[in-house]
Amino acid sequence: MKALMKVAPGVGNVELRDIAEPEPGPGQVKIHVHAAGICGTDLHIYYDEFRSWPPVVLGHEVAGEVAGVGEGVSGIEPGARVTTETYFSTCGVCRYCRNGQSNLCLGRRSIGSAVNGGFTQYVLVPARNVHRLPERLDTASGALTEPLACVVHGVLNASTVAAGDTAVIAGPGVIGLLTLQVVKAAGARAVVLGTERDQRRLELARELGAEFTVDVTKQDPEPLIRDITHEGLGADVVYECSGAGPAALQLLSLARRRGRYVQLGLFGKPVVWDLDQVVYRELVCTGSNASVPSSWIRALQLLASGAVRAEPLISGIYDLTDWQRAFEAFEGKTGVKTLLRPVG
Repeated sequence: MKALMKVAPGVGNVELRDIAEPEPGPGQVKIHVHAAGICGTDLHIYYDEFRSWPPVVLGHEVAGEVAGVGEGVSGIEPGARVTTETYFSTCGVCRYCRNGQSNLCLGRRSIGSAVNGGFTQYVLVPARNVHRLPERLDTASGALTEPLACVVHGVLNASTVAAGDTAVIAGPGVIGLLTLQVVKAAGARAVVLGTERDQRRLELARELGAEFTVDVTKQDPEPLIRDITHEGLGADVVYECSGAGPAALQLLSLARRRGRYVQLGLFGKPVVWDLDQVVYRELVCTGSNASVPSSWIRALQLLASGAVRAEPLISGIYDLTDWQRAFEAFEGKTGVKTLLRPVG
């Protein structure tokens, strides 16, 4: 079967190769991949900015159909429509695993970077990772469960937002637009920031419930934020979802004193940030790394209820053999979410 792989360390070194179809071992489920999302992490792996263990099949945002199960697996049958968590293995005994924080396990190995992932026809995952898709959710939208689970972990599990808050979201990509919908579901008011390249994305943000959007290349957002917040003090919480250094710096001036700064995007390199503002404003700053099992359950509940809509974010579905054009579309921000459809 065809597989898109990181074949060696270094920039690039991503190729389409033929590999053997895997068979599930004890406790494993074999998923026939129907859709797999291209994530910023895949791009960072391409540019050798995120650790991977080549040769390895890329792709960790997966949805499809159960094609087989290994010995000892029960409760999940062939033909079931599913998505899967990404951690192929964790140590299970470290402080973080014992605290339910498997995302922080030092021995964590994930599909798409350390273990073969979903940019191919079939992927093997532990049975414990598999979740059934809601009945009314199409499989392509189901591939967005993983980024939504990451957002749920960073926004809701960490209790960063409350009803009545004003939230500012920098970056109207898939993480930003999912964050928008999650903070709206929590009862907050949302302002989404983008650049002149993001006009269609900012329109989509308004369609998905943003009260205000701002093109920061044409307008300073600070007067707006002062105007719409209580006593003009600034946003209660700001979310950096773009992975852009200037956005991270700008958000510091938009958060109120004693507000929250939440980092969801990845930069891939060090950026300039004014820590004095963290001191002067007494900001609570948090980062969020991937997801935990509970955030998957909540993400699927949000999708099932319609509180979060994934389908409007899907802007292109490409055959796996056309992966280069798909990567170019993703990197060029010509849409929002780009999916790959494995051959076969």
